[in-house]
Amino acid sequence: MRKTCLVATLSLLTATCAFAQSPGAQSSGFDMSGERPAGTTQPPASANSEPRQQPAPPAGSAAPAMPQQAPPITPQMPAQAAPQPQVTQPPAAQPGQKAPPSRVSPAGQPASQGFRRYIVPASSMVLEGEHDRHSWSVYVTPEQAGSPARLNLGYQNAVVVAPEASQISILVNNRLIGQQQVTASENPAQVSFAVPPGLLQQGVNVVTMRADQRHRTDCSIESTYELWSNIDPANTYLAFNGALATRLSSTDAIRAIGVDETGSTTFNMVVPSLDQPGTLKPVLRLTQGLSILSGMPSQKFEFQTDRLTPSASGKLTVLVGTAAELQPLFPDLPPAAASAPIATFVDDRRTGQPVFVVSGPSWQSIAAAVDSVVSPVDRPLSVQRSVISTQRWSAPDAPMLFSNANLSFSQLGMETLEFSGRRVRSGFKIGVPADFYAQGYGEATILLDAAYSQAVLPGSQINVYVNGNIASTVPIVTSGGGILRHLPIRVTMRHFKPGVNTVEMETVLRTQEDDVCAPGASASTTPRFALFDTSEFHMPDFARIGQRPDLASMAGTGYPYSRDEDATPLFMDRVDRDTLSATATLLSRMALAAGRPLLIEPIASANAAGDRDAIFVGSITQMPVPVLSQVNIASTSQSAWRPTAGATTENVNTGEVFDQWRDRVSGGNWNGQISAFQEWMQRNFDISLRSFRLLPGSEEPFAPSNAATFMVAQGVSPAGNGTWTVATAPSASDLADGARVMSSQDFWPQVTGRVTTYSSRTGRVDNVAVEGFSFVPPTDNSIWNYRLIAANWLSTNVLYFAAVFAAVTFMVGIATAALLSNLGRRK
Repeated sequence: MRKTCLVATLSLLTATCAFAQSPGAQSSGFDMSGERPAGTTQPPASANSEPRQQPAPPAGSAAPAMPQQAPPITPQMPAQAAPQPQVTQPPAAQPGQKAPPSRVSPAGQPASQGFRRYIVPASSMVLEGEHDRHSWSVYVTPEQAGSPARLNLGYQNAVVVAPEASQISILVNNRLIGQQQVTASENPAQVSFAVPPGLLQQGVNVVTMRADQRHRTDCSIESTYELWSNIDPANTYLAFNGALATRLSSTDAIRAIGVDETGSTTFNMVVPSLDQPGTLKPVLRLTQGLSILSGMPSQKFEFQTDRLTPSASGKLTVLVGTAAELQPLFPDLPPAAASAPIATFVDDRRTGQPVFVVSGPSWQSIAAAVDSVVSPVDRPLSVQRSVISTQRWSAPDAPMLFSNANLSFSQLGMETLEFSGRRVRSGFKIGVPADFYAQGYGEATILLDAAYSQAVLPGSQINVYVNGNIASTVPIVTSGGGILRHLPIRVTMRHFKPGVNTVEMETVLRTQEDDVCAPGASASTTPRFALFDTSEFHMPDFARIGQRPDLASMAGTGYPYSRDEDATPLFMDRVDRDTLSATATLLSRMALAAGRPLLIEPIASANAAGDRDAIFVGSITQMPVPVLSQVNIASTSQSAWRPTAGATTENVNTGEVFDQWRDRVSGGNWNGQISAFQEWMQRNFDISLRSFRLLPGSEEPFAPSNAATFMVAQGVSPAGNGTWTVATAPSASDLADGARVMSSQDFWPQVTGRVTTYSSRTGRVDNVAVEGFSFVPPTDNSIWNYRLIAANWLSTNVLYFAAVFAAVTFMVGIATAALLSNLGRRK
């Protein structure tokens, strides 16, 4: 019986092999890509399954007609209740894919390979902890809104993230378009989601990325800091499959320029007559208008005279010049430019990409065309803005608070949150004006609506951070759960600064289950804590008076140049590409912070600035010595500031080295103990020796180290009635590179004090604090404002407060004695 079965089996195998080798048999190899482990190479397809390649026809002859091939047979996929994302982990092939790099959606249609619109407004984006979210807006043109679109997400996560309990969610206009388990710990992954038709609207669309992550094995609070998912800006984009997706039809489409794969926005300015004196003012006004219209956080401007760079996502070519100047460079120039001012998009036939053309018969008409672009975003000085625009990198916009105000968390963009983990952090943004003066005494209040379960143990706490600095801590001291209704949390305002401020609340929860950490405990979904959007943030009245110098006010709101009624003098040592690029980039960033374009008047001599607010841009060797002395920069820097090429990237921190030597030699001596006591007083009570001085400290002239490659300094004008700001570097190329980096969202908030330096070798930013400043006459002359100004000034000058207190006490004693001497029975 066994021999019979064996013979039958061999016969069947022989017949099958003979049929497979016959010429007429169809050879379609079984696809094992779905079973192949990651990292293996896709085997080549069988030669019999591909049509024979025909030889190329000789030149000039007609190509022979190719026989029509039958379409491949695609197996029918079972219907699914909801579309699932397509995941790609290069270079390995994934289930459902025939061969990389093409991606196939669950419906069997290839992923869109049309116009890519990158959407991450930063060089990097990390979703950290057990719960994190980022929201920002993307401006969509009418053509893009009407085109089929897919959203592609590229990411990689930490090894310790548990994939079965962790996921990333993507929402567009508050509608969930897809969720993906976090499974890219070994190699970066890509996942593609279809955007439902009609979801993208013309104009602003809010994109939200949310991550809920859990640790594989650890339940401690410390382990939550190990959880992260890194979003890849180069592989996160909207892919539009419409032929008109790249079309920009109106000036308003400048808002849709967006970002490139590095999270930055580049405007390639092509100005043939760049060296002509009359071109500078309208060109700089145009760059500021483009900056405000696009609203992107990291913008740079590059200048050319005879070369066009193709436009792309995050990159726009702008042609500025008369019709006669642009015609040889751009043959597609509209004929109307020869007779009237124009500002419009034109498609370049050579690249197929749109370029923005600002032209006219003369430069006077070009100035009129520039005004037509900039005027919609030009806000009069008399109009007070209600928000600071942040939605392009952090939605919603930050509300501007000028005095006493109460805002609910829902108004600030926070939603009710139920949390089942160990540590959660969420926050909001608010703005304060440039003359904010309440760092010494002010306190804001959070009226907290929250609840915690019975599992939460005493020792848990709620921390409040302002701009990354701890501002308040509220411990949870009772067990058995509880509901907090408008619990007041006082938040010191010492870390607030002019412009945008970030307020974050971090809740740290301890439970008995986490101490035991049984298997699967970290993946529990039972809520432990709830934060309700009915909570409120209360900002009290605060003192308002401007100060000079103050780089933080300039970086936060463009002050004082944003408030000047007259044009601000601008001095440039030379009008070359690098210097003009640095000037346009810095001015555009200041205009974006100010919410309006700055009035600029180019001057040829620094003496023409007089005693007005002024800006000076140029290399240190060409900067006038009187200007350097006004901003308290050592004149020897002109010859000594020379960063050495190929020098070591280590920048010695004198303060840190000093602290190390003090620890070595203190050994119990009194100097070491006194220094330790001073640090303890500063850390716990914010009291230092500066608080006990009677006169302002003297400021020594600052000399930048050779490790620095860019510097921004601020001082007062010769008569003390204006503010002078200097942006300089050892060379013009360092100036352009430094301005580009420092104007980005990652570095611009770090501009503060009276001097800020940046090193391209180390990526480090250093600041020099203001020792002595002068007040600007306040706009609010009420007694209430002067009382608040006095309260803040006395809070930062303790000896004066003690002297005033002693004097008042003495006067009260004298008055009391005089009063009592006239009362009572006399002999």
